[in-house]
Parts: sequence; C-alpha cells; structure tokens
Amino acid sequence: MFNFIDKILNRITMYRLVLYYLLGIWLIALGLAFFGILPLSPLAMIVSLGFILAVSWIANVIFARIFAVPTNAESYFITALILALIISPLSPSSGFDYLWFMAFAALWAIASKFILAIRGKHIFNPAAAAVVLTAATVGQSASWWIGNAYLALPVFLGGLLIVRKIRRTDLAISFFAAAAASIVLPGLARGTDLWTILNNTLFHSPLLFFAFVMLTEPLTTPPRRTGRIFYGVLVGILFSPAFHLGSLYLTPELALIIGNIFSYIISPKQKLILRLEEIFPLGPDLWELVFASDKKFNFRPGQYLEWTMGQDKPDRNGNRRYFTIASSPTENRLRIGVKGNNGKSSFKQALLGMKRGDTIVASQLAGDFTLPKDKGEKLVFIAGGIGITPFRSMIKYMLDREERRDAILFYSSKTPQELAYRNIFDSAAQLGIRTIYSATEQKTPSLAWCQRGRIDDQAICSELPDFRERTYFISGPQGMVTGYKKMLRGLGIPARQIKTDYFPGFV
Repeated sequence: MFNFIDKILNRITMYRLVLYYLLGIWLIALGLAFFGILPLSPLAMIVSLGFILAVSWIANVIFARIFAVPTNAESYFITALILALIISPLSPSSGFDYLWFMAFAALWAIASKFILAIRGKHIFNPAAAAVVLTAATVGQSASWWIGNAYLALPVFLGGLLIVRKIRRTDLAISFFAAAAASIVLPGLARGTDLWTILNNTLFHSPLLFFAFVMLTEPLTTPPRRTGRIFYGVLVGILFSPAFHLGSLYLTPELALIIGNIFSYIISPKQKLILRLEEIFPLGPDLWELVFASDKKFNFRPGQYLEWTMGQDKPDRNGNRRYFTIASSPTENRLRIGVKGNNGKSSFKQALLGMKRGDTIVASQLAGDFTLPKDKGEKLVFIAGGIGITPFRSMIKYMLDREERRDAILFYSSKTPQELAYRNIFDSAAQLGIRTIYSATEQKTPSLAWCQRGRIDDQAICSELPDFRERTYFISGPQGMVTGYKKMLRGLGIPARQIKTDYFPGFV
C-alpha cells in the first residue's frame, strides 16, 4: 500500500502536491457551502479567492521584477489559497474595509517573501506574517474558518500525504505531542473532560491544517532533524490557547512567527546566485554542471539545495527542483550531477540548455544524509545511477582532508558507461576505500573492473563479513532505495543503521 502511494508521490513535486491539496480542500468547502452544510456563500468564496489571487499575482510580478528574481506561479497560488482558507470570505455585511483587509493581507504575504528577508531568504511563513501585520495595522485578522469538523477528515488525510512526501514526520509528531500536552493538561486541570478537549482541538480548531500546511513549509523550517524536533515542540507549546505572555494571548499565526525566528537563529538560510562555468557529459544522458557562487557557501558533504530556474512556460512540475551537491566543501566550485529525461521536463531542458555565464538561484540547504561525526564508524555506501552524487561529495571531501574511514562503495547502473566519477572513487583506494562497480543490463560485456548483475544480499555478505556492524547509506531512485532498505532489514540490519537519501520533489 505504502509503496503504491510512494510511486504516485514520486511523480509529483512537493509544491505541486501542496497546491493540489489546498485547491482540493477549497473545492470540498465550496461544495459543502453550496449544499448549506457550511455557513458560507459559494459566490462569496469564489469572489474572495479570485480577489486574493489577483492581488497576489500582481504583487508577485511587481516584487519579482524589483528584486530581479525568477517568478514562481505555484508560490503565489499556494499563498493565496492558504489565505482564502484562513480568512473568512466576503459576506453581505462586509464593507470596503474588509475588502481592503483582504487586499492588504495578500499584498503583505507576497511582500514578506522579498522584504522580510535576510540574504535573499524570507524568514517568516508568508501567510502567517500577513495576518499578524494586518492585525497590528488594520485591526483585522484570520478567522481560521478551515478549522471545522466537516473538513477535518480531508485536511488530515491530505496532510498525511504532504508529510510523507516531504519526510517531515519528525516535525509533525513533535508538534502534535507538544500541542497535546499544552492543551490537554491545562484543560484537565480546569475540570474539562478529555473528550470535550479533543473534540474542540481536532474538529473545531485549525490544529490539523496549521500542522500539515503552515508549520511544514520547508523554507522556514530547520533543515536538520534535531532542529525540526525542537521547532515542532516550541510551536506546539505556543499553539495552546492557554499560553500567554503577560496579557498577550498568542494566536496560531503568532506562535508560528516566533517559531520561524527560532528556526532562522538555529539554521540561517542563504540564497545563492550561481553562474554557470562549465557543463560536460558524465555518461550517456548524464551531465555535470559546475557553478561559481556569488558568496561564500558552507555545507556538509551529502546535503542538497533547491534550485529555481526562470522559465517562460514551465511544465506542470514548475520551475523548482532539488539536487544533491556533488562537490565537496573543500572545492571552490559548486557541482551537481543531472540525468536528462529526453526532454520530458521543461526544467531540465532549461538547465541543460544553460550557456556559460548564465545564472540560476539556489537556496534552502538541507539534508541529514551526511557523514557521521564518529570517524571510527564502519560505513557502506550503496548508490544507483545519478544517486552517486552525495558519495562523490563525501569521498572527495575525505580525499582532500586525507580522512580515513572504514568504508566501501557499491555503485551500480545499467551500463558501465553510466558509472560516473570513477577517477574520484578509484583514487579513494589510497584511503582504503574500496569501490565495487556493477552493471545491471544483461548484455553488459564482462569487464575486469565492473561486475555484471545486481548487487544483492549475497554480494554484501560475501564482501563484508562484518556487515551487521556497519551503517548503510543508500542513494538512488526511490524504488531502488526502498528495495535495498527492505533487503538490509531482511539481513537483520536495524533501521537505525540504515540512512536513506531523500529530498522533496524527487521528480
């Protein structure tokens, strides 16, 4: 069941999934309003969303031109839909002031991405920042009407898909645990029964929508697992209606803003303008792109970045992708390895069509798929296809630092010609790091340096007598990663000794 879900999720980017989710929730709410189940006017909902979308689009175009950055249709659509789901639609009694409030909220939500930013990265969740500012300036704020019993189930089910897609289960669990403790315990202390507390929290508050959509926004959350857990706990505590700072009782949006500040402090964000210096083939339909950065950039081997490409007509997956950094922090250029897909992706077409001197925006450094701090830990690297890039980063780093670790690399692809970076991995032999190459295509000729066939459990057991003592790092297509993880568990390897490379928007 989960494998089937993952196959579907892997065909769609994170941003597109969130967009479909929000639009689906809004359409369900529209249907409920049409049948009189929700006390909202369908016409007012349509007009309100259209108005917010129009203001958001205009603001996005203007600010993108002022700041000379690529526009992203998904971004303003998502922000507009969030605002439409937390700000009450127009009503017969709404006056011009309420229309101004909606316009002001949409304007500030988009503006916050450009103005309330440091080093080109916005600090606050745009929708949360907007309703906080409108509350402080025009005296009107979000009603969070999305938090009702009729929408709880679709919000919850769709939210689970988002969390699974972006691998933010740790963040969601830490938030829900902290929120439950900070809401249930004070409620019980006041004499309220548990069912009433749970009913009000789950079915008559924005808890679910807030957690799955607002809290998990990647650009304003910590990139590392430990930071995300602390972030979730902090916002979960502040989310409680009982929490207050003196006479100031926090709203959900204020709780998130405080959390965003904490997130920035522990994980400063950076936006890079990268200039292409070189592009060359690594193998059949495999390419390496080498970039120079406009500023100094620190990262850990194995981490990834979000890449934004300006396109006139992006395909349905938009103009953002995630790529692991193939270069080592010891190198003065940033490298990525890319597999083409026969022109099916407009993003890759634009990326591989770049000329020397062309620029691209990279941001949102993240990832826990990094070398362990304990240099004595025994390691196994398993790579499939272009999933080799994080290992190129790690091994190049070890070579440049002359850092010895007990490691072995299993690297497979369809043909020997598709096995990239062999010069790096062959050089790693001087550190005692062995590389076992394999080609899975049946017609592959026998080669002294490359075995034929899939690397299976027997190969691992025969090469590694101490295989149960090692930590495994797996990177490649999601199906391959899932298959090897299952195989290793079948060999008795504990889950804690298996690390898998994953980043949002794998397509």
